[in-house]
Amino acid sequence: MNRRKFLKRSAWGLAGIGLATGLYAWQIEPFWLEFVKLQMPIQNLPGHLVGKTLMQISDIHVGERFDYHFLIDSFKRAKAFHPDIVAYTGDYVSTHNDEVPFEKLEETLKNAVKGKLATIGILGNHDYGVNWSQPLVADQISSMLAKNDIQVLRNEKAAVGGLNIIGLDDYWGSNFDPGKAMQHFEKTNANIVLCHNPDVCDLDVWQDYDSWILSGHTHGGQVKPPFLPPPMLPVKNKKYAAGQMELSNSRTLYINRALGHLWQVRLNVRPEITIFELQKK
Repeated sequence: MNRRKFLKRSAWGLAGIGLATGLYAWQIEPFWLEFVKLQMPIQNLPGHLVGKTLMQISDIHVGERFDYHFLIDSFKRAKAFHPDIVAYTGDYVSTHNDEVPFEKLEETLKNAVKGKLATIGILGNHDYGVNWSQPLVADQISSMLAKNDIQVLRNEKAAVGGLNIIGLDDYWGSNFDPGKAMQHFEKTNANIVLCHNPDVCDLDVWQDYDSWILSGHTHGGQVKPPFLPPPMLPVKNKKYAAGQMELSNSRTLYINRALGHLWQVRLNVRPEITIFELQKK
């Protein structure tokens, strides 16, 4: 084979690999849901909660950029696990041409996964509408969640059988008040914090909090080239991509890779629903 034929065949081969990768990232991985199972050891956890499950669902992003029926199908699959607690960690919608898809969100929420003991949610930045600047949109989404039996925590707490769940409102939204939220922290309790944006972990708001923080927001970057970090993450601290990490003062952060997506593309970052088994620490 002469040099010219070799280069031509190589170019065609690379083009074929690129096309196959593009089709995979567009049509396969965005809908290849992974159920991630982990243990969650918590200090002061009541004995009757040991072995119970907490399911985290994050960033469903109902909108115009992918078929939201994927979310409904995913919810149906998730219900088979019969979770005891379900925690939704924000970003229920994506706006399109300044319009919020309330009707599609309502249909999606009618199929939402519910916990046997509690179903709790917090808001994300997209739930504040265009440029995260529309608190009335956040109020309407909160009402829709409550109507569908999802308790919304906006710098508030919920007590679930001796487990104290604290929910922060979104970092970029107009109602962010971590001081108010963390007033509900008592070190002698079993505690979990729901916080959509993991950048909040680096703020001086945590007092001596020493338990779990469940976040979303990053989608894991949605695209992660092999052996390289995700090139685009919507956080200041680029360590906050996805998965479990240990922070100062014995805090444990878990960042869910998201069920939905802003754009229909994923590579090495499958959509995720996380199932934690509660344990005594």
